[in-house]
Amino acid sequence: MIRTYVKEKISRIFLDAVFVGVFAVCFFLMDVSLALIWYPAAICLVCFLLFAGWDFSRFLKKHRLLEQIGNHIDETAEYLPAAAGPLEEDYQQLLRTVLKAYKKRLRDSHEQLDGSREYITLWAHQIKTPLTALELMTQGLGAENAAEKKRELANRLFEVEQYVDTSLQYMRLDTLSSDLVLREYPVFAIVKQAVKYFARTFIAKRISLKMEESDAVAATDEKWLLFVLKQILSNALKYTKEGSISIYMHPDRELALVMEDTGIGIASEDLPRIFERGFTGGNGRIQERSTGIGLYLSKQILERLGHGIFVSSGEGSGTKVEILLGRDYQADNLSIL
Repeated sequence: MIRTYVKEKISRIFLDAVFVGVFAVCFFLMDVSLALIWYPAAICLVCFLLFAGWDFSRFLKKHRLLEQIGNHIDETAEYLPAAAGPLEEDYQQLLRTVLKAYKKRLRDSHEQLDGSREYITLWAHQIKTPLTALELMTQGLGAENAAEKKRELANRLFEVEQYVDTSLQYMRLDTLSSDLVLREYPVFAIVKQAVKYFARTFIAKRISLKMEESDAVAATDEKWLLFVLKQILSNALKYTKEGSISIYMHPDRELALVMEDTGIGIASEDLPRIFERGFTGGNGRIQERSTGIGLYLSKQILERLGHGIFVSSGEGSGTKVEILLGRDYQADNLSIL
């Protein structure tokens, strides 16, 4: 520890040695009697040793305190010893700033991990339903009603595929920015892909599609926008028992794609929370297959693409979703109508 202290004070020791040397040379050149030198030199040496002992004791105490703080830095950073000067105070402030940023990142990581665990647990629970149904159906598969059972098998497999696709996109959300390929795409070319994906569901539920095509072009990422459109269509089909789903460009908003259904709608008290992760609302509790992840993912993806989303709905009066593909809006104000 003494070596550490000397290393810490080496510049001061060297400066003191220079001063002593200057006085020694001056006294030598002036031929001053040694008796006049040794007496004040002895007094200075005693004072130096007393000061060095006190300073070393203070250094040792501070060093040990910092070691204790270092072992529990996240709990005791606010108990740092008093700064010896402005520079040390700057270092302490820098440490507090870094620690604050570290705590925030750690808290965000914990929240993200908790969210992932919650979603994976929910996903595992939800995936059991179609898998169990598939197992039971394969056990009873025979010649009788073969066509009907084949359709049911296909529907269950399609349901599994949707759950798997959603989980994969959820896991990729953090790396979305590095995966984007922004280009200009015809909007309805992507819409048709989403509609084709759910063609079987449209037919099975006898829900009509009203699509008013246009030649609108938007700068976006095809893969991620297609995922969002699938989520919106999936919700529309899930909560529409009869009627139709309409897809068209908004007549008054620039590059606003509208997807409107005649389903059961969303309760007014649930509407402000539909983009929260894991929120299913009253309809979601009725529809036990709801995970509360689709709209959360859609909002996150659209924001990173530079797009916005409007949702307007009323219980029993259907739901209208507007996806704003332009860039002349304030995203914070465009979640819910």
